[in-house]
Parts: sequence; C-alpha cells; structure tokens
Amino acid sequence: MPASVFIETSIPSAYVSTRQDASSVHRREATRQWWSEQLLLYEAWSSDGVVLELGKGDWPGKSEAIALLGGLPRLAINDEIIGVARRYIEEQLVPDDVRGDALHLAAASVNEFDYLLTWNIRHLANPNKVDHLTAINRRLGLLSPVIVTPEMLWLE
Repeated sequence: MPASVFIETSIPSAYVSTRQDASSVHRREATRQWWSEQLLLYEAWSSDGVVLELGKGDWPGKSEAIALLGGLPRLAINDEIIGVARRYIEEQLVPDDVRGDALHLAAASVNEFDYLLTWNIRHLANPNKVDHLTAINRRLGLLSPVIVTPEMLWLE
C-alpha cells in the first residue's frame, strides 16, 4: 500500500507560478518534476479547503492550479478538522487563520496522512515546529504527518 500524501496550497501554486526569481523557478521546476515522476507512487489527496484557498483573488495560473487538483480525491472539511485547526491557532502553532495553514495541517493530522507536502517552510515544513505539533497532537490523540517539500519526498 503506497504512503499517503496530503497536498496543500503551495504545491499547485508553485507548479503554475510565472515568477522568474531564482527561488520561484527552483520551486516550480522541483514541483513539476515531483508531480510527473513521483505523484503516482503515493496515495495523494487534497481538500476542499485547498481548492477554496486557491480560488481566492485573481492571479496568473489560478485556473490551472485548481485543475491540477482535479484528478485527486478531496477531503471534505468537517467540524473535527475545524476544531483541530482552531486548537493549533490557540496553541500558537500557526498563524491566526483557520482557513489556511491550520486547516491543512489539521486535515492531514485528523485523516492520518503519512506526509503533508508543502513549500511553506515558515509555518509548516519547519523543523522548529515539529515538537510543538507532536505535543499538541498527542494531547488530541492524533498522529502527526511528516511535513516535507517535494525535494524531500522522493522514491527511487
């Protein structure tokens, strides 16, 4: 059985990015390579929350980013996920926006995903946050996903 991966907003955003600075180009290329070579090796999911977040505002590639997730199963956001997201905010694990990072992390934790795939280094793929997340999830009786970037999640 393949490992499960929850794909949050920064991944399809990086895939379609038109930015030309070196960091953005690197993330776009790494994301596209992971998507074409690794996606099918995992049980990959996203959520209605990710699609809603991608739908905000007017930005280049928005439709393509949303369409990219069209082939993936999507989690519905339920009261349990929202409650866990609020707890993450109360515990100051993530910024005070229940519709963003807290929601993605809660969806991955509540549904016991093996991995959460992200480019969000500050709030999600941050080694300094792992112990804090683990402590909160233990108190809640949840497992913590391993939070990784596309460069870190690679099967040979």
